[in-house]
Amino acid sequence: MNPWEGVRLAWKAVSGNKVRSALTMLGIIIGVGAVIVLVSVGQGATAQITSQIQSLGSNLITVSAGRGAGGRLYASDAVELMERVPSIERAVPSITQTCKIKWRNDSEDSSFEGTTAGFLEVRGRELSSGRFLSDEDDKGRQKVAVLGQTIVAELFQGRDPLGETVSISGYPFTVIGTLAPKGSSMGRDQDDIVVIPVSVAERIVGRREINVLYVQAKSAEDSAVAAEHITAIYLRKFGREDAIRASSQDELLSTIKSMTRTSTMMLGAIAGISLVVGGIGIMNIMLVSVSERTREIGIRKAVGAKNRDVLFQFLVESMVLSLTGGVVGILLGFGGSRAVSKLAAWPSVVSGSAVVVAFLFAAATGLFFGVWPAAKAASLDPIEALRRD
Repeated sequence: MNPWEGVRLAWKAVSGNKVRSALTMLGIIIGVGAVIVLVSVGQGATAQITSQIQSLGSNLITVSAGRGAGGRLYASDAVELMERVPSIERAVPSITQTCKIKWRNDSEDSSFEGTTAGFLEVRGRELSSGRFLSDEDDKGRQKVAVLGQTIVAELFQGRDPLGETVSISGYPFTVIGTLAPKGSSMGRDQDDIVVIPVSVAERIVGRREINVLYVQAKSAEDSAVAAEHITAIYLRKFGREDAIRASSQDELLSTIKSMTRTSTMMLGAIAGISLVVGGIGIMNIMLVSVSERTREIGIRKAVGAKNRDVLFQFLVESMVLSLTGGVVGILLGFGGSRAVSKLAAWPSVVSGSAVVVAFLFAAATGLFFGVWPAAKAASLDPIEALRRD
């Protein structure tokens, strides 16, 4: 049989009963659409989280203390690491605490971060106006502050804050600069912050211990080496591996990507069950079709059709059902991904690989579940088939 003739006959048989064919394809349509939507949402979430982590700074290593294990970090550790670890470019301390910031009669709940002059480069931030903290500000314990855009908008409401005096936790500070907007990351508004010298922050919180050290490696390749070197330094100092934890940005990204990839695969597998259900539906309908067209099969065999011709025709019909359902499912998947993005404000990335895999799976489903009905039709005895009504 000519392949194109087989496709034409298959399409004629499928379109001859539109309602039944549509119901048969429903499982395939839902399965393909669900796979594309769930995978695209999972990949979108991965892309968003990756972007947020990278926005915290390039080649970043976060060094934090395990207080229960006796770990302690101080601002002076930043200078020590710069001297002892050749693979790092910069290191800055960070000590944070919630605070109330006031200007004239207005006040806002926020948080301050005590740090040093290298903060902008390490954390990937930029200035919007004024200047940033200097080493002299830290050494002289100058009460100067750099404000995030959220604070500027809430307190000053369009006025220029440079040179103004604000109260932070009851202490007067002179505003010397403002940070460029950064947006939210990991559920936190990065613009709702006040940056002050770490030496002043230590006095306000009443302790010299800091929360974390942010270290910038010289390159992405050096991040893992630097993290291992830092871990070794503190292991020798405290005698416990859990006293100080040095986590590179690449390590965190790798962990998150692995978790989201596993979740996406699980969701895709769950959605793939619909494809199997759809395939069973196709098989049942094709078996019914064989029973209904037994006499037609007998006539075709009587006039010279071979078993492979009958087998090919019914396989093509099964494939037409599954592939048509696959195409409709792809369109549904694209629409569903956009709907999820708009309604749930959740990012989605429709990848070509997900579309191709879903379509190929639909084709394989039609082929697999169409073999038995096609083989049953091909094995019919023409004489027995012609006897049936």
